Amino acid sequence: MAVFAGRARSRRVLLSIASAFGLTAGLGLWAGTGTSSAVAVPSPAHVVVVVLENHAYSQVIGSSSAPYINSLRTGGANLTQFYAETHPSQPNYYAMFSGGTQGITGDACVTIGFSSAANLASELIAAGKTWGSYNEGLPGQGSTVCTSSGGKYAQKHNPWFGFRNVPASTAYTMGQFPTDYTKLPKVSFVIPNLCNDMHDCSVSTGDTWLKSNLGAYATWAKSNNSLLVVTFDEDNRLSGNRIATVVYGQPVAPGSTSATTYNHYNLLRTLEDMAGLTAHAGNAASASDITGIWN
Repeated sequence: MAVFAGRARSRRVLLSIASAFGLTAGLGLWAGTGTSSAVAVPSPAHVVVVVLENHAYSQVIGSSSAPYINSLRTGGANLTQFYAETHPSQPNYYAMFSGGTQGITGDACVTIGFSSAANLASELIAAGKTWGSYNEGLPGQGSTVCTSSGGKYAQKHNPWFGFRNVPASTAYTMGQFPTDYTKLPKVSFVIPNLCNDMHDCSVSTGDTWLKSNLGAYATWAKSNNSLLVVTFDEDNRLSGNRIATVVYGQPVAPGSTSATTYNHYNLLRTLEDMAGLTAHAGNAASASDITGIWN
């Protein structure tokens, strides 16, 4: 009896520690059988996903033009075999947000609310959790314009406008990104303008923008059970669509690397599971979680 009591006490202690770090969801602690399973994904308080543009893995990872992204890589996790789905840009955004390209094959502005398909935002909202996007150059919260800011803002990089089950009011300007990070939504996307996302400007420009605008959040995330994910929409059409994706924050094992082949559907599935969602949109339903990089 003393042995079983000791095991029970140990289990309660481990659960308490895991709960403090938001890791109980997916922890898979042993039950009555005495068996155990590995941690699947953590349960961060906040996740911010930044999407950059049109560069291959080799143009970013290890490049002297991207010192900040590479500092996130060394202090966080590097997914070395991460791939986009297609070309051009817009279908990839729909893929990572809704688990499918929704019939989009080009970069033209879409009809607002053309789809009612399930997506990350609709799932979060249905589960009573918070969602938001922060869009540099958007002329005002909820604006559905096609382009703005002298052409530097592009709706094609903002797939949430294509879904009538996502309130337009959850699309914020970059100026509305909170300085009190506890006020961030559970999951949010950050979309720089066409210069700062490296589409029209250099890797160095985008890297500097990322540090200036998300560096303080990344530092905060490291000690506040939160995550920063930096990924790309597509490569330069010369590298098999292999793109850089790094993950940084307290739940990440520093310096970790995964050579498992992943794509945007795996990222979507992981975001859904980290938020504790039971629904999975489109191809995310059959995708695996990103694992092997978590504390």
